[in-house]
Amino acid sequence: MATILLAGQRRTHVGTSGARKVRGAGMIPAVLYGPKEEPTSLQIQYKDLEGILRSKSGENAIIDLRLDGTEGLMALIREVQRDPVRRRILHVDFQHISMTQRIRVDVPVHLTGTPRGVKDFGGILEPILREIEVECLPADIPERVSLDVSALGIGDAVHVSDIQIAGIEVLTDAAQVVATVVPPTVEKAAVAEPGAPEAAEPEVITVKGKEEGAEGEEAPKKAGGAEAPKKGGEGAKKG
Repeated sequence: MATILLAGQRRTHVGTSGARKVRGAGMIPAVLYGPKEEPTSLQIQYKDLEGILRSKSGENAIIDLRLDGTEGLMALIREVQRDPVRRRILHVDFQHISMTQRIRVDVPVHLTGTPRGVKDFGGILEPILREIEVECLPADIPERVSLDVSALGIGDAVHVSDIQIAGIEVLTDAAQVVATVVPPTVEKAAVAEPGAPEAAEPEVITVKGKEEGAEGEEAPKKAGGAEAPKKGGEGAKKG
């Protein structure tokens, strides 16, 4: 893996207020640490670090860190803190490394090919493990690990043990599943449970338009074609 040049300066403003001043100047507060050295507070240009993180190497890029224009120190990005809402970089931790000593890093897994179970049977490819931990020399760190899933049928899976890279020791448990193909999702029609009451049919109401009064009351019956006398009317005779 190629190294990337990054300029930085030792930071005199420390603490929360100092970090704000650094960010206000378009810089990022950072720290460099190593196994046999005291942590060093740094500041680097925001745009420079952002460009590295967006590169193919990402956080696994080997950085030639030039502090105050002096001879470079080889380093790896170990932690990037971001604002939870705006996702802007807030702070970075660098680890001073030796190019002749093996180190442990997490490497992303890239699945290649279309599984047979997806292409022929409508299955769904389900990634399980997004990255694996490996140990190797810094120059041998891969940008990513590719794994072919073309032969997978429904219910088949690939495991960490299927990943073999020369010169690199895989530390993640070999039995862990990296990806699998699951059956297609089928929506089942709603079925009434045994013994459940059936839904009642809606009641049908017949409206007798000409046989009902204005308020829905039954119209007065007619006798001999003449209208029945009204109750309490003038035509009613006393008994």
